[in-house]
Amino acid sequence: MSQQHTHDGDSWIRRFAPTAQSTAQLVCFPHAGGSAGYFRLLAHALAPGIDTLAIQYPGRQDRHGEPLLDSVDELADAAFAVLRNRLEAPFAFFGHSLGAVVAFEVARRFEQQTPHGPVRLFASSRRAPSIAREGTVHLRDDDGLVAEIVRLGGTDRSVLENPEMRELILPVVRADYRAVETYTAPPGARLTCPVSVFAGASDPVTSAADVTAWEAHTTKGTDAQVFDGGHFYLDQHVPEVASAIVGAL
Repeated sequence: MSQQHTHDGDSWIRRFAPTAQSTAQLVCFPHAGGSAGYFRLLAHALAPGIDTLAIQYPGRQDRHGEPLLDSVDELADAAFAVLRNRLEAPFAFFGHSLGAVVAFEVARRFEQQTPHGPVRLFASSRRAPSIAREGTVHLRDDDGLVAEIVRLGGTDRSVLENPEMRELILPVVRADYRAVETYTAPPGARLTCPVSVFAGASDPVTSAADVTAWEAHTTKGTDAQVFDGGHFYLDQHVPEVASAIVGAL
């Protein structure tokens, strides 16, 4: 598989499977500590029918030298500024974990400030924005942060035992957790596009009730799909998730 990607002239966007034959665009927003590369396999599974644009937040991988953004509003404002003149209708958003609330906020900005919002939001492994829980992971020491990453299964423990890797990864994870844990949705925040909610059956942080509550955030209804696996169910179910996305679009 080719490791190349195109920057589209911009540090925020990665296209791992550029296609000229697509009928829709899908913008993917990664989880806390995650990078655009998380969606590489999904992009290939969706091509050529869907053109996938994966978002690379600042401060990670090739954007390592850039300042981290540690609020959902900052991430959403910056992503919206990049995307607002780049997307061709029809387009949809897919957000995993932290990415689901960033995608929700970017979708709200599109609906408020442009003629075309997304045709659908796919919210993956994340409770509805209105369900507030006090999150304190970003306040833990490094070992506490590592314990949470291991619990969710996002990163191989051996990577986190390497001091140089920890030095690279943990500030990014902490900033992302601060963003998602201090986020509160504006009262009554709703989209005018449907929301598809994807979750892992054994996700330790997203319950069935968390998933159902997304109904409060759209005027067009929700549907939910539960896959075997935990918070990172997508790792084992790329073909099924791709097929669910294609079916919904």
